[in-house]
Amino acid sequence: MNKEIINTELAPQAIGTYSQAVKVGNTIYLSGQIPLVPATMQLVEGDISAQITQVFNNLKAVAEAAGGGLSDIVKLNVFLTDLAHFPIVNEIMGRYFKAPYPARAAVGVAALPKAAQVEMDAIMVVNPQDYPI
Repeated sequence: MNKEIINTELAPQAIGTYSQAVKVGNTIYLSGQIPLVPATMQLVEGDISAQITQVFNNLKAVAEAAGGGLSDIVKLNVFLTDLAHFPIVNEIMGRYFKAPYPARAAVGVAALPKAAQVEMDAIMVVNPQDYPI
């Protein structure tokens, strides 16, 4: 198996023993992103909307560094410390994604790193024409 490690300065650097993303073939596994501002490595200031927006921006930066974009995401996992915020995720997600949307899961969790209120990870596929089914 040939693994390529994806890294970009436009997304927060890993705060643990993991890579921002790993590419195997045409599949890229994007690690969980919390609402850290890449330049400061601090949580974005503001409400849950600001946090969700920052997470999508971070995912977008990693996806682009991997040679794709958010439209190449096939599976998105959303982790929220308060599932009451899920309608806000839907509203903001509509600014970043167009139909057909990726498969998605939303999970309520007790806590996230650095006291974030939201985290998302994803799986994306690039250049599917190079890998016929």
